[in-house]
Amino acid sequence: MKDIQFPAVSYDEWKEQAIKALKGKPFETLFTNTIEGVTLQPLYTKEMLVDKLDEQLEQQISTIRSLKASDTFNIAQQIYGETSEQFFSSLQASIEKGNDCITINSLVSFSWNDENLTKLARFLSENSFKIFVENENDPILNVFSIIDNPNIEGFILSNEPISSINFEKVKTAAANLVPYHNDGANAVQELAIALALANKYAQSVGDFEKFTAQFFVNFAIDTDFFSEIAKLRAFKVMWKAFSQAYGMEEATKISVLAESSLRSYTKADEFVNLLRAGNEAFAALIGGADYFTVHPHDCLTKPNDKSMRIARNVALVLKEESYVENVLDASGGSYFIETLTAEYVEKAWALFLDIEKAGGIEAYTHSGELQSDIDKVYKNRVKAVATRNHSLIGTNIYANPNDEVPADTHAQFADIKRLAIPFENLRVNYKNLQPKIAILTYGKLKDFKPRADFVEGFIATAGIVPEKSGELQSVEEAIAWLENANYDYVVIAAKDEDTRLLVPSILESKLEGLLLDAAGKFKEEQEEWLGKGLNGFIFAGQNIVDKLSEILESLKEVQ
Repeated sequence: MKDIQFPAVSYDEWKEQAIKALKGKPFETLFTNTIEGVTLQPLYTKEMLVDKLDEQLEQQISTIRSLKASDTFNIAQQIYGETSEQFFSSLQASIEKGNDCITINSLVSFSWNDENLTKLARFLSENSFKIFVENENDPILNVFSIIDNPNIEGFILSNEPISSINFEKVKTAAANLVPYHNDGANAVQELAIALALANKYAQSVGDFEKFTAQFFVNFAIDTDFFSEIAKLRAFKVMWKAFSQAYGMEEATKISVLAESSLRSYTKADEFVNLLRAGNEAFAALIGGADYFTVHPHDCLTKPNDKSMRIARNVALVLKEESYVENVLDASGGSYFIETLTAEYVEKAWALFLDIEKAGGIEAYTHSGELQSDIDKVYKNRVKAVATRNHSLIGTNIYANPNDEVPADTHAQFADIKRLAIPFENLRVNYKNLQPKIAILTYGKLKDFKPRADFVEGFIATAGIVPEKSGELQSVEEAIAWLENANYDYVVIAAKDEDTRLLVPSILESKLEGLLLDAAGKFKEEQEEWLGKGLNGFIFAGQNIVDKLSEILESLKEVQ
């Protein structure tokens, strides 16, 4: 094996082979446009990377490696509990079983009275922490008047910096990007907003060094693995440039906190959230996050001891068994990730300057332009999921129709614009209506199976298991089956030529009130068939939510 050598292959030679493999499709079909406006290449080479960054490549890599604030990947598990007893029991168990940073959202179902604050003070005196609060007047902040240990370490997250905390190692000025992320923001927007918030806080303090001693960032990490790695790396590059703009020769290391993204979490098939969380945690680990929170797979409804344990163990396994921590900047030098990092820096810095030209983050927000930009991205995300250009496993593809959608939503996460919500609403509405749905399959199994499977998967996203007619061999048999069956909605699944034979005959004798669709695109016959009573068509690339919503409204009218 040591004597085997592979010949060097140029990009042009690879491209030639790729074009042959595409069998007539344009080479450009291998390029992918991301939601950030970045075009991903099918292959990255050293020459392409050097051409793009040249001397800046070494600076980019050294900056990222020198600005990691922590030597380890700290696990920051959020504590849950319906009662104070459950909460503190869960808190104690998390510390004993590997939690490095106590993470608390002050919006709990019990009150922060003197007794509970005294208990909490003991934990915060001995452990690092991350606490989400509403504002300066949040009752949980009274805990800091009880603590007498001046060396406590932690982070306080709020919409505005908290000025009432006077502990040197407790950071209180956060660029919390999670709300923007949950509204749909892309990586470039998050990075630009992070610096815009930093600029706002730095100007309000007046002393940049004093400001950096209190500043940190909090990101949400989505399922787009390489994009999220590049996002975390890009922040460090941008932070150095930002610090230099304030006259700092050496940039201060800023703590990067992160958590699993909940906009990709689902209520139906909730165990898929485990896969999402593992993917996101691994991206954060490679990207250089200092603290990471894995949200339990059932946190949207009601997390329990088991789900919290699993969430904690996701991070523990990655930390202890991936050995990523043994490598300095594990993705450093990757032609793809270094290029993507540089493109994010370029685009995010330009957006940051636009925000500042508009008067800063507050003026940009009050003008409505920020929310408008994020809303555009969110709508594109929803459309991509609805048309299956973006896969949400268990929701818009490989959906299990038997999954139930829990009615309850955890109060802390009720306002998140989750991508699965339109599909979850479909499931609830179809369950309430209980329509009788079937697929009319014509010809031999091998002929109709691809389309029948597609239609079955399409309808399954609404939580419906359609019945099937079996191998109908003649037009008369198909018409007789329709007349004898009592269905509200039927989809014809057959080969193109068989569908063209079937549909006109069936429409001539179609039962009153029966909603009938055909699987496939039939542009030439479309107008004629619709005029004779066909409801419509089901095909790949269609907006599933819009189509199933239209069917639902039609079924309501019929019933």
